[in-house]
Amino acid sequence: MTDRPRVLVTRVIPDEGLDPIREAADVDLWTDELPPPRDELLRRASGKDGLLTLLTDPVDDELLDAAGPQLKVVSNFAVGFDNIDVAACTRRGIPAGNTPGVLTETTADLAFTLLMAAARRIPESVDYVRAGSWKTWGPMLLMGVDVHGATLGIVGFGRIGREMARRARGFGMRVLYHDVHPASPEEEAELGARRAEMDELLREADFISLHVNLTDETHHLIDEAALRAMKPTAVLVNTSRGPVVDPVALERALRDGGIFAAGLDVTEPEPLAADHPLVALPNCIVVPHIASASRVTRGRMAAMAAANLLAGLRGERLPNPVNPEVYD
Repeated sequence: MTDRPRVLVTRVIPDEGLDPIREAADVDLWTDELPPPRDELLRRASGKDGLLTLLTDPVDDELLDAAGPQLKVVSNFAVGFDNIDVAACTRRGIPAGNTPGVLTETTADLAFTLLMAAARRIPESVDYVRAGSWKTWGPMLLMGVDVHGATLGIVGFGRIGREMARRARGFGMRVLYHDVHPASPEEEAELGARRAEMDELLREADFISLHVNLTDETHHLIDEAALRAMKPTAVLVNTSRGPVVDPVALERALRDGGIFAAGLDVTEPEPLAADHPLVALPNCIVVPHIASASRVTRGRMAAMAAANLLAGLRGERLPNPVNPEVYD
């Protein structure tokens, strides 16, 4: 027996997080690539003082009951916390933490990568060469759309959206944004961005990049009507949450020429099956939710998740609580 706290870590994370946790606690680590099945998650949570979870792990009353009354903290290895019933944690006096801010620039990098790759048909071009189809230079071969000088529409002008605007300035792009909370005139001037209503943004933008939270209002925000409002040469990029885009409507628009292309880091459902219609479309780039997947960023996320977990185990305030009201 030991008096060290007992914690469950539901996936292997970088050593920047695992090492300090192992130094301070007895760790039950789920080492499979896939998340633990529900019954296994409930079983392993039993008797634990702390849980370090991922977006794939629903943290609800059932899991909190399974863990037991000694549970002190839930730490999510993510900026988002859609998987956590925050109210349930708060009712029980359990602080829950996340890793905000750390992946802002890395996510913007990936969003702009998808934008450029879709615009210039990079995956199609790679496949063309690998298939042995490249016989000569052709004046009509794999023509895409220009990024420089184009109009970028940013839906959701938080930290990541603003980083997208900064990247767009380097390409001489005109930037429109839509957000319920307008930026200040000084911020708009610094970023070269102008606030627009959603219908204007959909109509005017050559590229539309989504950076909103998933709420009832943003679920299927990009639906059949929104896609019809876009230019047939438009490129849609989603690095926010999959259900912000209606996948059936998107597949139809891409197949029928309603828009030019799409780049998706997140999907509905997630993951997409290999035989899903969106995966098969040559003008749709689908990557497996890798926006934060740089070595430096994932290491920082791990360190932040560990700091939240260890603070909770010590009875201290979490550095990044999502339910600060638990301390009131």
